[in-house]
Amino acid sequence: MIPTLIPRLDAAKTAIGDPETMAELKYAVEEVGFLTVHNTGISEKEMVRVLDTYRRFFQLPDAEKWAVDMARTGANRGWGGSGSEQVDPKANPDFKQVFDCGFELADDDPLRAEGLSVYGDNLWPDLPGFRQEIQDYYAQALKVLMELLRGISVAIGEDETFFDDAFTRPMALLRGNYYPPRPDWAGAKDFGIAPHTDYGCLTLLATDGVAGLEVLAADGKWLPVDAPLGEFVVNFGEMLEMWTGGWVKATMHRVVGSSAERISVPMFFNPNHDTNVAPVGSGQTILAGDHMKKRFDETYLHLKAATKA
Repeated sequence: MIPTLIPRLDAAKTAIGDPETMAELKYAVEEVGFLTVHNTGISEKEMVRVLDTYRRFFQLPDAEKWAVDMARTGANRGWGGSGSEQVDPKANPDFKQVFDCGFELADDDPLRAEGLSVYGDNLWPDLPGFRQEIQDYYAQALKVLMELLRGISVAIGEDETFFDDAFTRPMALLRGNYYPPRPDWAGAKDFGIAPHTDYGCLTLLATDGVAGLEVLAADGKWLPVDAPLGEFVVNFGEMLEMWTGGWVKATMHRVVGSSAERISVPMFFNPNHDTNVAPVGSGQTILAGDHMKKRFDETYLHLKAATKA
């Protein structure tokens, strides 16, 4: 019997297929859509350093952040100021700042010639140590997520390498979120990030320990979910739900905001652009890259404006 609504898993036990851990993972995948994970190999000390690196960036004057403003590009790489995203068209634009970076294609990769926005070139601020620190964490998070995905493969009855070939050039997006204190004027349509499901497959979320994330339970109530510094929240996205024919559950979540500022670091793990993520055996073709571009164009206001131009 699963003792908690949102299971807390040991990543090392998941990697070796510990039966009790795998039962909890199966429950999280099929019923909850969320879990927390510890013992990943990424230390609390390392996470403090990553969070401080993002904090240094967000504390820069806007004039310096504008040098890497994604609104001047046709992709989602770099800084997005407050109100640059709108995940729910019925709510106001999200009240947060972001910094996004993603998978970098090799200089001689033939995909470069296609100019795909989901593989856009990263923009880096002129901030000592920022790029190296973030890229190092990006590489670590990729490894953690690949191990988790292999565990999920087993949990849904497939071989552990079922997804491997689809993640050789992952459209993996690492983000730093800065949520300022919720302003006094904020109303019912104002959120740090409005209710949504993640667009891709798997998300690994670290936070600075300040509460804020809420998950929509089956009874319609919003429940707080968080993990202490050095541990992670994991959730599943709509692409993985679609790809597995609904076996994996994507769950609605939000951040309303509070009187405290908050920094979170989600890594969105998505497959190669040309992966067919239509339900297995359906005979349909839905390219992962097309799905991600459509959802990005609906969310980032500068991309939404470009599609209407």
